[in-house]
Amino acid sequence: MQDAARSFFRSAIETPSPSGFEEPIQSLIRDYITPYADNVRSDVHGNLVASVGDLSGPKLMYAGHCDQIGMLISHIDELGFLYAQTIGGWDPQQLIGQGMTIWTAQGPVAAVISRKPIHLLNEQERKQVVQLKEMWLDIGAKDESEARQLVRIGDPVTLDLSYRPLLGDLVSGPGMDNKTGMWTVMEALRRASTSVDSLRCHLHSVSTVQEEIGLRGAKTAAGSINPDVAIAVDVTHASDCPTIEKQQQGDIRLGRGPVIFRGPNINAKVAQRLIELAEKNSIPYQLAAIGRATPNDANVLQTHGGGVATGLVSIPNRYMHSAVEVVSLADIDHVAELLAKFAQSLTLDDDFIPS
Repeated sequence: MQDAARSFFRSAIETPSPSGFEEPIQSLIRDYITPYADNVRSDVHGNLVASVGDLSGPKLMYAGHCDQIGMLISHIDELGFLYAQTIGGWDPQQLIGQGMTIWTAQGPVAAVISRKPIHLLNEQERKQVVQLKEMWLDIGAKDESEARQLVRIGDPVTLDLSYRPLLGDLVSGPGMDNKTGMWTVMEALRRASTSVDSLRCHLHSVSTVQEEIGLRGAKTAAGSINPDVAIAVDVTHASDCPTIEKQQQGDIRLGRGPVIFRGPNINAKVAQRLIELAEKNSIPYQLAAIGRATPNDANVLQTHGGGVATGLVSIPNRYMHSAVEVVSLADIDHVAELLAKFAQSLTLDDDFIPS
């Protein structure tokens, strides 16, 4: 992994991107990818599309969503405490006692989120799972007036966006879902565009928006690109930690490479091409199965228009939708390399219609 690519990844993790508020990270991505693309554009939905390659070749779309789960300020009380709705799927237990940041028009405002101390909980309250309505954000305001001078209803909120290296090549922080996938599709375009092997396809790497609230960005991006082939990149649950059942999730481990999915949402020939390219180029990979429509961008890509030959490559991730998601840098590097090889292999002669 090049130093510039590594720095871009860290900056992405440290940049806010709650669903519907992706402008800061899309600006970061645009600055990074523009030197390597023939064209970079943004659509009305907020997707960022970087394109390169042969305009007369098959249209290949890579989708990695840049949005992360967050919160949205919905009420400010007379004491200056703030209440918020969730953006995306939260386990409220993950929020207790967290440092938070409110992203306002005037800049970031530090906050903490908490609940009544355990000393003051009655016996019944101690047995219950905490409700979101029982938590509040504290910015230190002395009253409602002071709070409203800084924060408006509808301002987005994230966890503190820290990037923490662990042992080996593991890193931790919020938003690995799915800034890792976004990074891989952009890095794949950079590698494919700078390779000595010319591209015979027209590659569109898309940083999609609003995946966490219904796969919305991938749907609209596919509408403007009309791809022949598409691959979504997202995270998947690693099962190499306590309490995760391998019988249900599969044996998925950090550091063992890209996870290539098979199942009805996946074009079998696309999956097989990915497997063959991984083996040919000594890229480690893992297989996973899903017997239903996937809960990620591959879902809407497959059913766009008259149908798109769709693949899904995933990145093992521990502790998804938390402040301490953990991934392997080697894994995302290998995903980017596999995607670059796939783009370089694609020609007009390829036929992905099931035999």
